[in-house]
Amino acid sequence: MRVLIIGAGGVGSSAALIATRRDFFDAMVVADYDLQRATSVVDRVGDPRFSAAQVDASDASSVTRLCTENRITHVLNAVDPRYVVPIFEGAFAAGSHYMDTAMSLSQRDPHEPFNRPGVMLGDAQFAAHEDWVQRGQLALVGMGVEPGLADVFARYASDELFSEIDELGVRDASNLVVHGYDFAPSFSIWTTIEECLNPPLIWEKDRGFFTTEPFSEPEVFDFPEGIGPVECVNVEHEEVVLMPRVIDARRVTFKFGLGDEFIEVLRTLNKLGLDRTEPVEVRGQLVSPRDVVAACLPDPLTLGDRMTGKTCAGLWVTGTGKDGKPREVYLYHVADNEWTMREYGAQAVVWQTAMNPVVALELLATGAWSGAGVLGPESFDPKPFLDLLRDGYGEDWVVQERTPST
Repeated sequence: MRVLIIGAGGVGSSAALIATRRDFFDAMVVADYDLQRATSVVDRVGDPRFSAAQVDASDASSVTRLCTENRITHVLNAVDPRYVVPIFEGAFAAGSHYMDTAMSLSQRDPHEPFNRPGVMLGDAQFAAHEDWVQRGQLALVGMGVEPGLADVFARYASDELFSEIDELGVRDASNLVVHGYDFAPSFSIWTTIEECLNPPLIWEKDRGFFTTEPFSEPEVFDFPEGIGPVECVNVEHEEVVLMPRVIDARRVTFKFGLGDEFIEVLRTLNKLGLDRTEPVEVRGQLVSPRDVVAACLPDPLTLGDRMTGKTCAGLWVTGTGKDGKPREVYLYHVADNEWTMREYGAQAVVWQTAMNPVVALELLATGAWSGAGVLGPESFDPKPFLDLLRDGYGEDWVVQERTPST
């Protein structure tokens, strides 16, 4: 296996730091628009299997050329989702397999944006499914932590824990604190704005896909391992698109514990038009307001030594157990920033995202997972993934039984 990681930021660098401890690949190229950034990651890893390269992720031909020159078998897209389509197309043209942690962007319905979806997340990729099948290439989409591990949990719950599922509800929160900043997101602000200010997507068996207002349906969810009760709200996310394609459930949702201050900042950015991606002219220069916001905030990659706390990614499942009785569980994984910094030198949020595509690459390398077409993580047997995560990578995941709601 010869892997190309596109993006030397938080997720890409963490993936390299995780992968260097494993022996399933022959070569790994870390590529970024900023060659020095990629070189810094390679120097830090200090593994002769790694090399650095420059790439323009917005140009499919640049991706294809880099794949061809380095005989790449698998591309891992670790940049923000505005570059999904050119990387996806560039990998296909090169004959490489593809993996990402976020899918092609949505576009809201122009007439009823808070009632029905327009272009949905991943539509541009799923439209190419048959082309990938005919070529025998695999595009494993949404293979981070959420989406990614949450989808593996969903398939595991369906296969092993439930005979009928009422709701698959992704629930995510943390008690992370970034010291020294009034406001410093621990993940890409560009992606966070995209997810949180778009109309959230919900799926129901009797209704199909529909949308709501941002930050709708607040609920308090009790998170494990000291995080505690956190108010969570609806957010647009890929799991709601992916899970119903494979898993039989009555309802699929995604809710994120953002906090009042974070929500207010996002709403203010929206009111001021600073969430826009379309360039505006400033003193003769065209600049994207969202890019300006991102440039004004600290790089999440650099925040690890200022962060304390834990982040929890998980899936809440309700329904009927295999024994015919009501059942409610929360399947989750927690990353402790103190541990990830000590063990990998990477902050918890990006490290937790990066762990899962590396595990998936290893399963593809060994043949434990295989396939062709554009597929999500729930399309694969979850047990090899969860076994390798725990036994090979030393990462515990938990099935927490909860009292079924009456």
